[in-house]
Amino acid sequence: MGNDYVVSEIEKEHITSLLKQDKRIDGRAFDEVREIKIETDLVKKAEGSAIVTLGKTKIIVGIKAVLGTPFSDTPDSGVITTSAELSPIASPFFESGPPSASAIELARVTDRAIRESHCIDLSKLCVIPKKSVWILFIDFYILDDNGNLFDAAVLGAVAALATTKIPKVKILEDDEVEILEETEPLKIGHYPVSVTAFKIGKHNIIDANFKEERISEARITVGFDEENHIVSLQKGKIGVFKPDEVISIIKNSLNVSKNLRKELMKALS
Repeated sequence: MGNDYVVSEIEKEHITSLLKQDKRIDGRAFDEVREIKIETDLVKKAEGSAIVTLGKTKIIVGIKAVLGTPFSDTPDSGVITTSAELSPIASPFFESGPPSASAIELARVTDRAIRESHCIDLSKLCVIPKKSVWILFIDFYILDDNGNLFDAAVLGAVAALATTKIPKVKILEDDEVEILEETEPLKIGHYPVSVTAFKIGKHNIIDANFKEERISEARITVGFDEENHIVSLQKGKIGVFKPDEVISIIKNSLNVSKNLRKELMKALS
């Protein structure tokens, strides 16, 4: 522990002294996102899938569609459910076992951006009201955590959903449902992206790499749709943002979101 702590303090000092000179350890501008690569349809057993690489951060997202019973308060709506697996091979800070607080937070923040943007019209996933709807399981597997999993996860989830094909069904007697071989594309209503800002001292940077994220005191993730509406906002870690900082971050993040979405749409075209 001792040696790790000394090294991290030295690195922290190095990173913060660079920030005071308006520089980052990897040479990027404060609002510059790392290189993005999005590939789709790579997992043949999934209804939809995507692999997103953001710098050296790498996430695979799979979509599985299963027929199930709707919630009683939304009897004519399908269901989306998200889960994240933070494997020890992806980071020395991940442990095997039940989902950690970090995994739950990653799944929830991503879920919120998708749900609140109305990315999917859940009523279109209803087969028989009160009885049968499609449940979409969105699963995240972290292959390499080099910082900022949130923005990579949202890109991956939307790319995977946009390439998802749902089986067609036939309704038989007594409301039995037969799943057919034929499929149809899942209809996407909106294309949300998220932008995460990290606070280190007095500085706010976009898309922190692993070391920057480790020493940051606070972060804020803002989800935007293609009409520039804020669809979700989540603060993380124990540090604080002043109101004027939040406004500045949102304005900056909106510009960044347009570049992220351009990469997303390019991958889907």
